[in-house]
Amino acid sequence: MAGKKDAVKALKEKLLMDRKNVYHLVSDKDIKACNKFCEGYKNFMNKAKIEREAVIYSIELLKKKGFVEYKTGMALKAGDKIYSNNRGKSVIAAVIGTAPIRDGVRLCAAHIDSPRLDLKQNPLYEDTELALFKTHYYGGIKKYQWTTIPLALHGVMIKADGTSIPVNIGEDDDDPVFCVTDLLPHLASAQMQKPLSKGITGEQLNILIGSRPFKDDEESGSVKLNIINILHEKYGITEADFISSELEAVPAFRAKDIGFDRSMIGAYGHDDKVCAYPALIATAECKKPKHTVVTILTDKEETGSDGNTGLRSSYLEYFVADIAEALGSDARTVLSASECLSADVNAAYDPTFPEVNERNNSAYINRGVVITKYTGARGKAGTSDASAEFTGRIRRLMDSKKVIWQTGELGKVDEGGGGTVAAYIANLNVDTIDLGVPVLSMHAPYEIVSKMDTYMAFRAFEVFMAD
Repeated sequence: MAGKKDAVKALKEKLLMDRKNVYHLVSDKDIKACNKFCEGYKNFMNKAKIEREAVIYSIELLKKKGFVEYKTGMALKAGDKIYSNNRGKSVIAAVIGTAPIRDGVRLCAAHIDSPRLDLKQNPLYEDTELALFKTHYYGGIKKYQWTTIPLALHGVMIKADGTSIPVNIGEDDDDPVFCVTDLLPHLASAQMQKPLSKGITGEQLNILIGSRPFKDDEESGSVKLNIINILHEKYGITEADFISSELEAVPAFRAKDIGFDRSMIGAYGHDDKVCAYPALIATAECKKPKHTVVTILTDKEETGSDGNTGLRSSYLEYFVADIAEALGSDARTVLSASECLSADVNAAYDPTFPEVNERNNSAYINRGVVITKYTGARGKAGTSDASAEFTGRIRRLMDSKKVIWQTGELGKVDEGGGGTVAAYIANLNVDTIDLGVPVLSMHAPYEIVSKMDTYMAFRAFEVFMAD
């Protein structure tokens, strides 16, 4: 009997797939390396809450690692490390490989924008002696989640003379923070009978910013005057300068360990910086690759990737064309031979809300990085759907280098879904597949990821670039 049981067990191990908790598969050395890596990630999350700050952080890191800014026409050779800054809102980094550029590049693409509240162009107003900002939400959010939490203000203001004023208020311990108010439950009976999607409307996402009137003015609007006077004294701006500004209200939370075991990280903006940071570090540490490595950290994914800093723009194609020409080839040849990991997050299975997931095809916390063959909504709308051949190649690569991975879809077929930048890169005739980190509470002001899943994303990018 024992012999039969052993034979059945051996057959199961041979034929069936068993994705175990990553902590059953890694060594103490791996855990130590993971924890060290994630301390760097938390620092990045605290310093790079918006896309402009992520670009600044990335370029500073790349320069420390010997990368130089690429200029069109620059001569290139194997081992050169270059970067390109696209309008301060997206960045491309590349390490030139030893193989001919016509053999293609190893491309990784992640986005550095996240859902938030953008200020309207004419945001400042006063009502009943309270000063507020009008906002226009950016990306897919549950609007009620953005009330009664501390908010920080990040971004840039361009004055009438063209002077650029960086803004970052609410992150330091001595800074004030801001807030969207909500109804008290005693008076919210009508509100609470509405669907969640209508309990708070977009026009109710007004940020409270002050209540003190200007001391020498008792007229209506004196609170608004006091606020703009404070901003004028600090930044030299006037109300008209809001028109040429990009100001973003984001949660003032800091990245923190989650759980008694400190196995997870809570932060704003894991989607998609939890993929952007591992890809950035893998690129910065890449040495003498065979194939040229190109990593793009892009903007505008949360609103459809449109605009000249999103991946529907041609700036990636132009960059590849430039380096291809410098190395004796052309963009068409290079892109057609290239491979891409579209580095974006997936939804982690949440046992509190099991009804939206199909268990066999869900991603789970602590089971490794997620390889997603296709994304999209319902009938695979908006997906590139990687080929079986390319999926098999990435699977073999991860297994051969002991990168722990899983696969998963974004919920049940008819529940909804979502897309990534994969389709825009695949449209350039590049073999592309999604690979990223599973996230709990995705698109909420405070998202949660596993440290080990994050580390496995780094390992995945590392081995892909080295292959």
